[in-house]
Amino acid sequence: MPNVRLEDRKTPLLVDLALQGGGAHGAFTWGVLDRLLEEPNLRIDGISGTSAGAMNAAVLADGYADGGPEGARAALETFWRKVSEAARFSPFQRSPLDVMLGRWTLDNSPAFITMDLIARLISPYDLNPGGFNPLRDVLAECVHFDRLASGSIKLFVNATNVRTGRGRIFRNAELTPDVLLASACLPQLFQAIEIDGDAYWDGGYSGNPSIMPLVLECTSRDTILVPINPIERPGTPRSAREILDRINEVAFNAVTLKELKMIALLRQVADPGTTEGALWGKMRVHAVPNDTMSNLGYSSKLNAEWPFLEMLRDEGRRSADEFMTKHSQDLGRRSSVDLDSLLHQV
Repeated sequence: MPNVRLEDRKTPLLVDLALQGGGAHGAFTWGVLDRLLEEPNLRIDGISGTSAGAMNAAVLADGYADGGPEGARAALETFWRKVSEAARFSPFQRSPLDVMLGRWTLDNSPAFITMDLIARLISPYDLNPGGFNPLRDVLAECVHFDRLASGSIKLFVNATNVRTGRGRIFRNAELTPDVLLASACLPQLFQAIEIDGDAYWDGGYSGNPSIMPLVLECTSRDTILVPINPIERPGTPRSAREILDRINEVAFNAVTLKELKMIALLRQVADPGTTEGALWGKMRVHAVPNDTMSNLGYSSKLNAEWPFLEMLRDEGRRSADEFMTKHSQDLGRRSSVDLDSLLHQV
């Protein structure tokens, strides 16, 4: 149904979602999803997610299979409440001064400072020989993995194979708590997760998230990217922690930017008279604005206090509302992200 405004559509528009990872910052994505699920003329075809984005994707799809959009919204809130409850007695808490000043950072938390130093010197295999991760129980409680296998929303979860350095995409029927934990496995903090005889680390190293499965395996031609890691930050990082944080952001954005650049190139060179050319030519890419993360540092990704998660959720809803106000006319018609501009970046 070409050139029909979203609000005038007689049938919902299929869209795909691409969800980045980012620890507790994934609560921003929760807010975005909560707002998009309110749109009666949007229907989710597929979701590609990494780390916290993968967990959001699995929780949403499970809730949707059980109770439609409202079921998905309720499931997401339950999941993030459980995450906060699991972290209630975590040693990673804000310092009294940060609480008093209303800052969400853990940079001044004695436990975080100690962990940050130890993680650079001691392996998680020595620090946590049992491989304990509180999220395992949360996922087992909040996600019905058997329901995902037959759900209507296609899921693509990325994890990085430690041996080959390549990403592996896990689909609906393959998803388990271990797969989601593998997608979020930062090697400085957690032991690699073994799946089918191979060890896996965070999917952000190989695709944060991977866009290609959405293009090749979904019916929708509109992909909405929900970014977490800032592409640009003002100023030059100077402290050791700031430098490492920025290195991680650049690395976790690089693969996705390259995928988008490749899509832009294929849109230009593919023959529109061929099946492949028609596929790439019809791709439309959108991105929800995210100004919140440029004011937050790495340490706050470990802050699971409920007021912080609520703040991020509200910011996500606000950003999604801004996106819908500005770009609802673009959905189903044209990209709102200028992909061609990526071709001029070297």
